[in-house]
Amino acid sequence: QVQLVESGGGLVQAGGSLRLSCAASGRTFSRYHMGWFRQAPGKERDFVAAISWSGGITDFTDSVKGRFTISRDNAKNTVYLQMNSLKPEDTAVYYCAADVKSTRLQRTPRAYDYWGQGTQVTVSS
Repeated sequence: QVQLVESGGGLVQAGGSLRLSCAASGRTFSRYHMGWFRQAPGKERDFVAAISWSGGITDFTDSVKGRFTISRDNAKNTVYLQMNSLKPEDTAVYYCAADVKSTRLQRTPRAYDYWGQGTQVTVSS
């Protein structure tokens, strides 16, 4: 079992920045990949970014490349999503997720085994 708790969401103006955190507990954090997803009202849950267990490999959806970074601190059992140059279309509930089975980074939500409760990010124009 893995428990995930996100924090750091909020309201920000377009062009601003936010850093989301996701604290994990349960299974050994350094042994599984982590991902961030987002879901806007009335839309599906979409992949945002993922990071390998070691932190050495990352993946981003095209719309956030160059603006978002993902990192992890295995000593603190925490994964981060740094979001810069935010746009109104980034508004969504953001979820972190743990993939404890895959060997490669995955973009599909079905590959992830555990989910946090989500944190709201609202970007005003």
